[in-house]
Amino acid sequence: MSARQFMAALAVAWLGIPHPAVAVDILNGALKTIAEKGEVVIGYRTSSVPFSFVEGKQADGSPRPIGYAIDLCGEIVDEIGRETGRTDLKVRYEPVTSESRFQAIASGKVDLECGSTTANAERRRTVAFSPVTFISATKLLVPKTSPIASYRDLGGKRVVVTAGTTNEGAVRDILAKLKLQSDVLTAKDHAESFAMVKDGRADAFATDDILLYGLIANDDAEGAKYTVLTDKLSFEPYGIMFRKDDPEMAGAVAATFARLAESRELRWTYERWFLKRLPNGARLNVPMSNDLKTSFQLIGLED
Repeated sequence: MSARQFMAALAVAWLGIPHPAVAVDILNGALKTIAEKGEVVIGYRTSSVPFSFVEGKQADGSPRPIGYAIDLCGEIVDEIGRETGRTDLKVRYEPVTSESRFQAIASGKVDLECGSTTANAERRRTVAFSPVTFISATKLLVPKTSPIASYRDLGGKRVVVTAGTTNEGAVRDILAKLKLQSDVLTAKDHAESFAMVKDGRADAFATDDILLYGLIANDDAEGAKYTVLTDKLSFEPYGIMFRKDDPEMAGAVAATFARLAESRELRWTYERWFLKRLPNGARLNVPMSNDLKTSFQLIGLED
């Protein structure tokens, strides 16, 4: 066994992959509930472009979630179907916010949270995560006409963050370190945070850089008026979130990522959302980072 193969085996073992189950009475945790109900509930975000956002309507008139994380969760649903023996699983989408997403997972309201959630040590105490799906960093969005050129210019300014995100801590830490007096405001979601900068209620919006690029690219009317500053305030590795201490669900997630990496579908799914055109015709043009390539290689030996 090569070193790379050994690391991949360790990654799968760490997630606790079980033997496939074929009967409801031998299943446990979320997979047992899913098999009994014939339904997987996916928590989605409404404005986390390109990970999870709404584009149009479904056949029943409800919002249609799309995005990179939504596609990955669709693959997990297929794996759950194989492991439960249910080939007729239905998917129900449940909107969540930065604040409500953790309770939605912990309470069983949703089975998978498919958005732009940072997987850190503190959060792993209460929820579980898939292998890393993306690596981002906290940055600042400002109008191109703004005098703010760095976080060092935030003294006396109003900075908005989305409630329930790790970005608020990153902003408060840097302000305290530099002894800057700034107003840190909160909004319910990324769309509202962006709107506060647009209408002058905030001078800057701090969140993960890829989400800022997505908001700009997805705003045909005014996106070109804004820019993202280069300073990085934090490191943000993303993952698909699910309930902690559920080895069968962890196994389904691990098996999905191993399959997608080995078949190169992980790379293709990434390119679809980060290099090709979004539904509105814009492109993010964000190549895969070397760190993410290494993560994918460890999962499935992808070159």
